[in-house]
Amino acid sequence: MIGVGKLKQYTNVLEKPLSKGKQEVSLSAFAFLFSELVQYNQTQVDNISELERRLEDAGYAVGARVLELLCHREKGNRRETRLLGILSFVHSTVWKVLFGKVADSLEKGTEHEDEYMISEKEPLVNRFISIPKDMGTFNCGAFVAGIVRGVLDNAGFPAVVTAHFVPVEGQQRPRTTILIKFAEEVLRREARLG
Repeated sequence: MIGVGKLKQYTNVLEKPLSKGKQEVSLSAFAFLFSELVQYNQTQVDNISELERRLEDAGYAVGARVLELLCHREKGNRRETRLLGILSFVHSTVWKVLFGKVADSLEKGTEHEDEYMISEKEPLVNRFISIPKDMGTFNCGAFVAGIVRGVLDNAGFPAVVTAHFVPVEGQQRPRTTILIKFAEEVLRREARLG
């Protein structure tokens, strides 16, 4: 008999191991789905800030699930306990799983001790979006900000996370910066840990 004992037969789908599987989604499928998410939420709101909040809420749910999955796969169910560790995890591991590459930069704010910034030249969520003039500063990066907030909150690092456009000299399109402002309790805990 060929292959006897090499494949284990699972009687229940819940007994199957969580393998990495194929991690790529068609770019056109993602763009279509995200565009539908934006259009649906646009019909449900009255102003831009409410639309960005709804996108951030949708991203929060994604971030919470991504954290659980990556902690199980990559870290053997362990989570980061230090501030720089979780920021590095978001900047590299989470970003690479979601967007296929590490974020362009991770920087500490110069004006405030509790602020960090993740910058991306052209995030995937803004790549195929054209914003009408009447929507002004609408930034689909709010969805990514929600993902980051979902990861941080569920890892025990509560923060206010927002997305902003930052103009770049010589570039037609501005880069998107995800601004992370941690809660005071996170900074006190980090100081205690040394």
